Amino acid sequence: MREWIEAMRLRTLPVSVAGVVGGTACAIYHHGFSLLPFLICLVFAILAQITSNFANEYYDFKNGFDKKGREGFRRGVTEGDIKPESMKLAIFITLGLACCIGATLIIWGGWWLIFVGVAVGIFALAYSTGPFPLSHNGLGEIAVIIFFGFVPVIFTEYVQTRILRLDGITLLTSAAIGLMGANVLIVNNYRDMEDDKSVGKKTSVVILGRRVMSGVYYFNGILAAIFLAMATTALPFWVSCGWLTYFAFHSMLWQKMRNGSGSALNAVLKWTSFLMLAVACYLIIICSALKPDPNDFILFS
Repeated sequence: MREWIEAMRLRTLPVSVAGVVGGTACAIYHHGFSLLPFLICLVFAILAQITSNFANEYYDFKNGFDKKGREGFRRGVTEGDIKPESMKLAIFITLGLACCIGATLIIWGGWWLIFVGVAVGIFALAYSTGPFPLSHNGLGEIAVIIFFGFVPVIFTEYVQTRILRLDGITLLTSAAIGLMGANVLIVNNYRDMEDDKSVGKKTSVVILGRRVMSGVYYFNGILAAIFLAMATTALPFWVSCGWLTYFAFHSMLWQKMRNGSGSALNAVLKWTSFLMLAVACYLIIICSALKPDPNDFILFS
């Protein structure tokens, strides 16, 4: 059981939770919070990320991208703790559960949400496998911004409010959450650069180098703080303390990342993901105090 829990990578699951929480904050802002679709979105997002984590472990082992004694979190398949066949079965069980649970959102969002669910399922696998694995070709961060930022925020809000909006708070929140999620992946790839480089895995850090990607990590945090501040301009000035606090912790983690190496960066990865979730929860609190903007741009009703 311990090996399976490790394979789920619990330290990174706040990334998927944060997107749903951020979308719920937008729903609260628009006076459309609904508990049941929120919970369904939450379970779906967690299962989808676990599927992606299982697939990453299985297909990296199968394609020779993992080796024993790697710097990152222990990989049960590579270390021989979990049989490859068992991991492959687990991938499709969790994917099937995610599909069944996610399909119930049709009740609130309509049949066309099936296409969104299919896209999420494809991403969960295409991140690590297929003719062009995203994580092996320097596209992991872009994919994370889309599927852990824009997709969960926009569509979690949609199934609760039943209105697909592309207004300021929704887009700014989506971008901020996505950038913070990309930072979690940057830390992961920053830690694993030597291991990835030795097996020909072309992550963004392998392609651009640690110095450039540490700068990207810091810049992403700056942009996220700016976007979130812009999204809450209607609140009193003291609310900015939240973004200043986020940026202070982000800067501390950046320094630890630059000065750390190997398994010591696991703590930076964990706290980067938990900081992302903390910001999303803070959004729920402050969005409860905001009033809807009558000039919201409604794309679909």
